[in-house]
Amino acid sequence: MPDKKARALATGRSFTIGHVLSSQNKEELVSPITGDFIGGMTECCADFGYSLTLMIAQPDHEEQTFRKLRAEGAVDGVVLQLPRQDDPRIALMHEIGMPFIMHGRVENADLPYSWLDVNNSRAFQRATSFLLDLGHRRIGIINGDESVNFAVRRRSGYETALKEAGISLTPRFMSSGQMTEENGHEAVRNMLMRKERPTAFVVSSIMQAIGARRAIQEAGLQLGKDISVVAYDDDLSYLSNRQDIPLFTAVRSSVREAGRLVATMLIRQVESSTNPFENELLEAELVVGASTGVAVS
Repeated sequence: MPDKKARALATGRSFTIGHVLSSQNKEELVSPITGDFIGGMTECCADFGYSLTLMIAQPDHEEQTFRKLRAEGAVDGVVLQLPRQDDPRIALMHEIGMPFIMHGRVENADLPYSWLDVNNSRAFQRATSFLLDLGHRRIGIINGDESVNFAVRRRSGYETALKEAGISLTPRFMSSGQMTEENGHEAVRNMLMRKERPTAFVVSSIMQAIGARRAIQEAGLQLGKDISVVAYDDDLSYLSNRQDIPLFTAVRSSVREAGRLVATMLIRQVESSTNPFENELLEAELVVGASTGVAVS
């Protein structure tokens, strides 16, 4: 492959893609989910002869960061994550002419854009229906931050499954927040302290599920027997749920593979002037593990 500097001089491109993280989401900066996603992007970039540059932007200066990147030609395109409702970054990327792809998607966006997402609604509908089939009727949800679209869709899937089963929603069985072990522990502990407590939970990450397991053990209960848990599993490299009998029943989709696909799609967009926008919706698979069993009460 020709030297990167020579290719850059010949084409006017930097052969670098950017990934801008917001300092507002401090947990995301150290999250194993983010680490695996970046790992997948880095592997793909190496295959195509590109580099990946990571930047931290202050929330109030995010727009300036993107404009500077474009003006300086520092990157050929950017990967955006954690889309919000009516995400203003889509219009900004069109305005400045920056190729981009969204990891996630925005409902009813006014402008076309490339995205890759998991069918989060279907994943949580399936997880909740699985617990319903085991006889559970009091099912709690420990969700991610519901200011972000993926968590909104996960709650929607959970609610759809309950409504289809004729079960009324119980707000005290619903919690949302950062996808950390501490958050999972606190949310489940608080729900288990109630007189009428959930017999099962769907949770938005393996980290939260580990916290849920700690809360269940502290309450003198047994995971998979007294209380069931279905987790969303990003198939993390160093928090693996791939034992012969997985610790957690889970709906699984690899975030590392998502990183590879996102980078591939962005590089295709950078290198092609025709049909630049691609959309791909991935489906999570249900994997049965040791954390679920039939309802006992």
